[in-house]
Amino acid sequence: MKRRIITGLVALPIAVIPLLLGHAILIGLIFIVSIIGLYEFYKAYNIRSTFLKAMGYVLSIIYYYYIVFEGLIAFQVMFGAYILILLAYYVITYPKYDLKEIAIVCFGYIYIPYLLSHVALIRIEPKYGAWFVWLIFIVAFGSDTCAYFTGRLFGKRKLAKQLSPNKTVEGAIGGVIGSVLLCVLFGIILMSMGKFNNDSPILILLSIIGLVGSVLSQIGDLAASAIKRQVGIKDFGNLLPGHGGLLDRLDSILFTAPFIYYIMQFFI
Repeated sequence: MKRRIITGLVALPIAVIPLLLGHAILIGLIFIVSIIGLYEFYKAYNIRSTFLKAMGYVLSIIYYYYIVFEGLIAFQVMFGAYILILLAYYVITYPKYDLKEIAIVCFGYIYIPYLLSHVALIRIEPKYGAWFVWLIFIVAFGSDTCAYFTGRLFGKRKLAKQLSPNKTVEGAIGGVIGSVLLCVLFGIILMSMGKFNNDSPILILLSIIGLVGSVLSQIGDLAASAIKRQVGIKDFGNLLPGHGGLLDRLDSILFTAPFIYYIMQFFI
């Protein structure tokens, strides 16, 4: 626990300052984190081909370039070309590589750089992005913290014994309740600052974000646990002492960030 706290205190300003400054600095940080996460993911699955791994990194570079300079619609054409290149490589090198290895490379891009990019996409939204980006961490880390302490105090029934023996149903419920309360509190703070009117339905919307976001956050955590159990590892890496690898800390954010982004797009 001591190592986890020290690592958290060191990492906090590294994460908070780019979130406050936004745009280019934040996108740069998210890109670096994505590449490290992708490296941990490929290492976990023991991807042998240097070319395949390089293609994953190259696609991430191109994707973030399009976020900054071109827009995401133009990226669809590039992604189609990327798939064709991977399949051509599969044919040329056949039967050296299994199609599963190529599928894992593609999934790694979707799972990490693409999902994580929604943190930056939320932040660069001109009207509410600077505020709503904090909801990602309020939901993900708030849910995780409340679930942990609720589980320690009241946990009896196992939530997913094969994936994560320490998680309980009571802890999961506590995580959801805590997430909802934190989101509502965040909404009250925004209203007191004049960001929303008192008759605005923002508190109802934030309650929904807290509830659904907490469920998605916990699913993201369990999904990462399933991957680690499948490949036979305890952590994705050891970059963060006491926490494991970056992916071990990002697993819940990967699921909550896209959800909050699309809530913003369709309802705010």
